[in-house]
Amino acid sequence: MLFKTVRRMFASANTALHGLVLNFFRSFNQLVKSKLRIWYIKKETLEHFRLLTKAFKWVVLPATLFHVFIAIYFFGENPLDSVSLGVLVFLYSNFLPDLPSAYIDRKNNGTTEHMPSYKKYALLLFAPIFIWLMYSGVRLRWKTTETFHNFKSLTIYAVFLVLCGFLAFGDPPISIGDIAEVLSLPLYGIVGYLTHLRVDKVW
Repeated sequence: MLFKTVRRMFASANTALHGLVLNFFRSFNQLVKSKLRIWYIKKETLEHFRLLTKAFKWVVLPATLFHVFIAIYFFGENPLDSVSLGVLVFLYSNFLPDLPSAYIDRKNNGTTEHMPSYKKYALLLFAPIFIWLMYSGVRLRWKTTETFHNFKSLTIYAVFLVLCGFLAFGDPPISIGDIAEVLSLPLYGIVGYLTHLRVDKVW
C-alpha cells in the first residue's frame, strides 16, 4: 500500500512538472517569436522528461538516500536543506542548456559580433535573470553563437555551483560534512546537465 501511494505521488508530481515545463517553453517561445512548432516543443519536452525520470529514479534518488544516510549516521547532521536544494538544482540543470536560446544566433551568417566570455557565460549562469528581463519588456541586443550544449559550458557551470555551494553551506569552521554539502550541488547539477546533453546526443 505504501509503495503504491509513493508511486502515485511520484507519477502525479512528474505529470505536474511536465505540464509546468511545457507551458513555460510554449510561453517563452511565443515571447521570443520563435518559429518552433507546438508539436516539436511537446516532442522535445517529452523526450527530456523520459530520461529525466530515469536519471532521477536510478541515479539521483539512490544517491540522495545514500547522502542522507551518511550525513545522519556519520556526521549527525540534518541534510534536508542540501538534499532539497540539490534535487531542485538537478531539475533546473536538466533544462538549463535551452534557457539562453533567445540570445543564441543559430544561423551565424557572419553578422554576429564577438561577445566577451563573461557576457556569453552570464547568459548561462544567470539565465533566469535574463528571462525575467525579457518578460519585463527589456530586450538586450546580446547575441552569441555559443549554444551551451557542450562540456566546456558544463565545466563552467559546475565551477559556478561549487562557489554557490560554499556560499550556501561553507560557514566556518568548515567540517567534512560541510564539504559534502558544498560538493553535492555541483554533483546534482552535473547529472542534470549531462542528462540534457544525453538526450541531445552530445555524448
